[in-house]
Amino acid sequence: MKDKVKRLGILGGGQLGRMSAQAASVLGIETIIYTDVADGPASQVATKAYVGGYDDNDLLAQFAQEVDVISYEFENIPLTTIDFLQTHKPVHPNAQLLGVSQHRLKEKTFLNDLGIKTAQWRAVSNMEDINETLDMWGTSSCIVKTCQFGYDGKGQARVSKSDTLPEFGTPDLIAEEIINFDYEVSIIVARDAKGGCEFYGPVRNTHKNHILDVTTAPAPDIDKPLSRNARAMVQKIAEALDVIGILTLELFVTKDGVLLANEIAPRTHNSGHYSMDACNVSQFENHVRCVCGMDVLPPAQHSNAQMINLIGDDIEHLDRFKDMENATIHLYGKDVAKPGRKMGHVNIIGDKL
Repeated sequence: MKDKVKRLGILGGGQLGRMSAQAASVLGIETIIYTDVADGPASQVATKAYVGGYDDNDLLAQFAQEVDVISYEFENIPLTTIDFLQTHKPVHPNAQLLGVSQHRLKEKTFLNDLGIKTAQWRAVSNMEDINETLDMWGTSSCIVKTCQFGYDGKGQARVSKSDTLPEFGTPDLIAEEIINFDYEVSIIVARDAKGGCEFYGPVRNTHKNHILDVTTAPAPDIDKPLSRNARAMVQKIAEALDVIGILTLELFVTKDGVLLANEIAPRTHNSGHYSMDACNVSQFENHVRCVCGMDVLPPAQHSNAQMINLIGDDIEHLDRFKDMENATIHLYGKDVAKPGRKMGHVNIIGDKL
């Protein structure tokens, strides 16, 4: 990319797009949002927003004409949309990463083909398949997930032999082995157009109702070999897919200290929000830098940190943070607090967590 990027297009209007737009503005880059939801968090801080369907090629073409490069802030963008936009402007990360991360069977196959371990898994579509899988694995239960459009606990359930299959709305399912893990971590890589890579984490994550609740950075008790292994895994993925931008790898740490890959997120990630206040360069700034043709910067973490998600009516109980000198509250501009909805987050910096 020879010319300096002046306008970044972002597909999706949620909080990740909002924080990317805010980071872009610090770098002197305007952002234009394309979203199918009016007045979303990203649109509130961007230069301009297009509101339309992801299959509206006329409107997508108008959007593309106004920007220099395009990125996306969530993984459920149709691949046909990316293919169309790539005929107009560069799109980063590329469609290959999006395609792998959008379908769990493709994702698991890709990871295993790279030599990255996962829990046992098998394609299933009904209880007969699931019972056969459980017999094969010598266990009584597994996690069944939809292969597409599942996140934050949606589209998944624990299923046992005696159960009736829940109504998933699709026969396109995957059964995954239940892992008796010690804890969960995630690792983020930012990769620029020259192949330079920088990392955030690994960080330790705890969940509540299948939604990320607290991230602790750096992850306590994780040793250097495990940390190096996590970084090697996510870099291997980024290089195999020639990623420009950020991707995240979520992992289980087993009781015997083995890393098992769980999911790829082709974007900035909730577990990287601590970097906004605890690092010299946030995940959002490095994502913007990478997709806009700049060099990635080393993200030095200057303070220990915890990121606490504000989910649903948590937004009504901010008083406990307001008098904390080491707490920074980030709100996403959403008007209605629904159960399970991410309304904001709080970064608590320093050793007094």
